[in-house]
Amino acid sequence: MLRHMTAALLLPMLPLPVRAMGDDASPPAPSDAQQVSREAWRDLLPEDRYHILFEEGTEPGGSSPLDKEYGEGTYICAACYQPLFSSADKFDSGTGWPSFTRPLDGAMDTKRDFRLIWPRTEYHCSNCGGHQGHVFNDGPPPTGQRWCNNGLALEFVPAGQELPPLRTP
Repeated sequence: MLRHMTAALLLPMLPLPVRAMGDDASPPAPSDAQQVSREAWRDLLPEDRYHILFEEGTEPGGSSPLDKEYGEGTYICAACYQPLFSSADKFDSGTGWPSFTRPLDGAMDTKRDFRLIWPRTEYHCSNCGGHQGHVFNDGPPPTGQRWCNNGLALEFVPAGQELPPLRTP
């Protein structure tokens, strides 16, 4: 029975079959934002956002007001302003971090993360490479996925408000 319980606990953490950064024979060409030095991003962003986005940090669960934001709109990368998620795909996961069933098409790249011993799927903004969070197989329909995001890695743009242009430092 213990073996079944352990498997049930680890199943949501197994890596997902999503587009991986550099896993194919011809990795995507880096965007202008990805060619910017980390120091340039450090000069542009507050220290806490820089730490999460470019040092792959994690904010404390329950610390982001975006976890309880349920208005209509678009969630964008806090570094480069690329649109990442639609509010239509947001749900309350009970984890303390903003969670989504899926990102916008082409918005994310993924890689395998072994920092907690077992493999997880980490995802990054496909435009600037900024770390957003991890994706798990324990979300609701229609995808069964939970894209668990750091709130400091996002900004929310309410519906009806113009999205900001993409930025590079």
